[in-house]
Amino acid sequence: MPVGSIVKDMFTGIVEEVGTIKEIRFQAEGAAITVAAETILPGITVGDSVALNGVCLTAVRIIPDAFVCDISEETLRRSTFRKARIGARVNLERALAAAGRLGGHIMQGHVDDVGQMISRTPVGSGFNISFSFPRALERYLVYKGSIAINGISLTIASLENETFSVAVIPHTFSVTNLGELAPGDTVNLETDILGKYFERYFQLGLTGNTENLSEIPQAESKLTVEYLTEQGF
Repeated sequence: MPVGSIVKDMFTGIVEEVGTIKEIRFQAEGAAITVAAETILPGITVGDSVALNGVCLTAVRIIPDAFVCDISEETLRRSTFRKARIGARVNLERALAAAGRLGGHIMQGHVDDVGQMISRTPVGSGFNISFSFPRALERYLVYKGSIAINGISLTIASLENETFSVAVIPHTFSVTNLGELAPGDTVNLETDILGKYFERYFQLGLTGNTENLSEIPQAESKLTVEYLTEQGF
């Protein structure tokens, strides 16, 4: 892979810019969204992947001060974009360059579901922000593990049955849209992809001693170096 090329559909949760929704047109099977940007716009071309509030979308058109992406019906159903409004600000991150640094954690921009902000409490110079989450995501959440909230790589600071909290430093608070959230607002959640791979590994029964593993046909498991490479890891 040439230096400077893009690892398609791979992000790190380090927000580059907060853009503004200029237009969103809902259609029969999805939507088209236009987002104004300044910092990242010169580096975007048609076909590039961009994470908008953590949702991986493809730029289909570039205009002087913004870019346009199509949103599928499935993405609308899974994300906060089903209630998007003109003027809302969204976290933006371009796909990771092959020579780039992995500053956050591995993210695909494939949002699992939406959560809801519960509260924001000042702690020192930063904040402790708590969120509710759908019960189906509970098995992927780990104390001190990684989670993406609106495309921001954050660490779970506390974990309860139906809520978790994250500690947010002043810099992250100032360069993302976290400061614009109010209790009750929804956010996009993407859990750590590594947890999903391990879950699938156990579902396939690929556990136990080495002798048992050798008896399982290779075709039953996709968890190989080649497969992970194909997925952008």
